[in-house]
Amino acid sequence: MAARSPRFSSAWQSVRSRTALAAAAALCVAGAAQAQETFKVGIVSFLSGQAAESFGIPAVNGAKVVIDAFNKGSAPAPYNKVGFGGMKIEPIYVDENGGATKQVQELRNLYDRDKVDAVVGYVGSGDCLAVAPVAEEMKKFLVLYDCGTPRIFEDNKLNYVFRTASHAAMDNVALARYLKAKNVKAASFNMINQDYAWGQDSRKDFMGSMEKLFPGARAGEDLLPKFGAGQYGTEISALMSKGADVTHSSLWGGDLQAFILQAGPRGLFKRTQVVLSAGDHVLPGLGDKMPDGTILGARGAYGLMSPKSPLNDWWWDLYSKAYNVYPVQAPYRMVQSLLGLKLAVEKAMAANGGKKPTPEQLAAALRGSEWDSPAGRIRMALGNGHQAVQDTAIGKTRYDAARKMVMLDDIVRFPADCVNPPPNMKSEEWIKAGFPGAKGCP
Repeated sequence: MAARSPRFSSAWQSVRSRTALAAAAALCVAGAAQAQETFKVGIVSFLSGQAAESFGIPAVNGAKVVIDAFNKGSAPAPYNKVGFGGMKIEPIYVDENGGATKQVQELRNLYDRDKVDAVVGYVGSGDCLAVAPVAEEMKKFLVLYDCGTPRIFEDNKLNYVFRTASHAAMDNVALARYLKAKNVKAASFNMINQDYAWGQDSRKDFMGSMEKLFPGARAGEDLLPKFGAGQYGTEISALMSKGADVTHSSLWGGDLQAFILQAGPRGLFKRTQVVLSAGDHVLPGLGDKMPDGTILGARGAYGLMSPKSPLNDWWWDLYSKAYNVYPVQAPYRMVQSLLGLKLAVEKAMAANGGKKPTPEQLAAALRGSEWDSPAGRIRMALGNGHQAVQDTAIGKTRYDAARKMVMLDDIVRFPADCVNPPPNMKSEEWIKAGFPGAKGCP
């Protein structure tokens, strides 16, 4: 073969150089595109209405600071990878106020219009019951960070829907066990709960628990005002006129604040031992208006009842410095959902060659998983690995004038296996059977 002329060789080298530069540029563009890939998360909570001030907005505030920490890579290990596996997290915040029909449409919009990769949200049990089957129908990934009704996974088999916190049976079993552990007189009890899934399930679980732990205790008033009622004069009068040793309530948000502010001055809290299944989130706002000696839970070992750990110290400082108030129930539940989602995304990516996972891959990664949260260990142990269990705690209120805040005394901690049903039983059946398999109870 004849040798190339110097002129041809020079031209060929020039072509090769331009081709190599173009290829390198293409690789840089592809790499930059991959590096800039985002993971969109819809965050749904109450931003307006009676549940916003003490619950919905603190939850969203918790999401904002922890997502910011994730995107900076500043969370402690094993949560210290930037974003979700290198993907920047792009949150889209949606108001839960407006009812279940509106939330179904908003959920569809998040998936279809905003093209989110996952939705984390929902406080209201009615909203959760409405959106869960829609996500399932659309085959889209949904994490319920709160809501209480056990029905979601006890009555349905779901593939794309998860709840990363315990349901309400835990709260009411723990309340009754606390009364027993502290030898509180409970020969009679009244109840006031909201007239929808959360309130109905809460009253049923508390009544069933009392029947087992306080045989012969008499149920008196059984009041079910509507959600968002706001005025409780009639109900307070009924509770005052038919006295009982204990008064149980699962009221929350603005309804709970209103009830306390109206019932306190009338002396209800001095005439009966009030027990609140989800009361901690109103403590910072009520301050010295919160009656001393009220027994309450936080739906987990949250806020003033949270365990000491490096992860909890980090979270407490992160939230407190950002908002000048300590985190309570709602932001704790939000952060534990986002921690679990982060690990699930990164686990699914590792099994998928580093690519963004599909809803099916995400579901496989989160199903049956466990992770550490500021409130302790979270285990996806129920509902075929879709429903979490966790430890909880109950305490008693005392206003500290020097600190200008409500403190919690006489705290009792309950391990998850004491106050959650086993995988093979529904909550109602487990309570009626006398809590078979319960372990580690104080």
